[in-house]
Amino acid sequence: MSQNKPVTIKEIARRLKISTSTVSRALNDHPSIGWATTTRVKRMAEELNYIPNQTAIFFKQRKTFTIGVVLPNLSEPFFSSAISEIEDYANEKKYTVIMGQSLDDPARETRIVEKMKEHRVDGMLMSLSKNTRDFGFIESLRTAGIPIVFFDCVPDAPDAHRVRCNLETGMLQAIDLFISCGHSHIALINGPALLPASIERREAYKKGLTRHGLPYVDEYLVDTDLTQHGNHEAISKLINLPRRPSAIICFNDFVTLDVMKHVRQRGIALNQDLFFISFANYPLWQYMENPPMASIEQFPGKQAQKATEILFSLIEGADEGPKIHDVVFESSMIPQG
Repeated sequence: MSQNKPVTIKEIARRLKISTSTVSRALNDHPSIGWATTTRVKRMAEELNYIPNQTAIFFKQRKTFTIGVVLPNLSEPFFSSAISEIEDYANEKKYTVIMGQSLDDPARETRIVEKMKEHRVDGMLMSLSKNTRDFGFIESLRTAGIPIVFFDCVPDAPDAHRVRCNLETGMLQAIDLFISCGHSHIALINGPALLPASIERREAYKKGLTRHGLPYVDEYLVDTDLTQHGNHEAISKLINLPRRPSAIICFNDFVTLDVMKHVRQRGIALNQDLFFISFANYPLWQYMENPPMASIEQFPGKQAQKATEILFSLIEGADEGPKIHDVVFESSMIPQG
């Protein structure tokens, strides 16, 4: 037969003088086919370089054995940890993972979701862009029969499956640590004001101050859009205040890296004149001089693993739990200095 024409089960059946249904069952180790026949079929398939027609298999099973994952930035260590857990779990289920990064662009995020829907992924995992405000794609995926589970940056929607971290726990621990070290002028460099994670940090920050009888000072709470320029503007506002804070909690470790560099350039001594604690527990802090006093672990790996577990329970129809999943991990402060 032609070298360019792919081998089919019909060719295997013709050569072995058996039915195509027998060949199909043997290739899939069906118990109704004896060991000797199965061995003959697989040997012939190997000799002929038979490659299963995945499109036909997917059509028959109504699955593509792929899941889509959409994250803000695949290069961030936080999401690298998450990706490893997702791929390990999916591999055990013999699924392929298709990745997409939104780069915090809602329009790009929507296009990626639509493309994954067009390619009929069996389910999706997602951590939202910091600028996402329209969640219409959730209903669109639901209508298409594609389950989606959010983790880390999740929508404030009662009908969404979510795995997230309680940021209040770590924030309160950070304020407790600063106060135990004698700090009473504690500031917060927060993320975009409307981001759910920023709102959670802001409320926890105020709660922590109140617990210790400290007043909330408007000037000590500044927002950043998480760009380098925005981070520099935020720290400049704080260090130029008449009463400069002595301790600062930052939205995440990348904000902290930016502001610490800016502080050094201004001649302010880290961990002497100004102290930091940040969120996310950047793994390279341990190799740096003058790291922040502590970093708040948000367990990206655990979040991703649990979200993937929930997604596959939805894909496989084995979910006997509540209709909507809302799983919360407690953040925890990890000393660095």
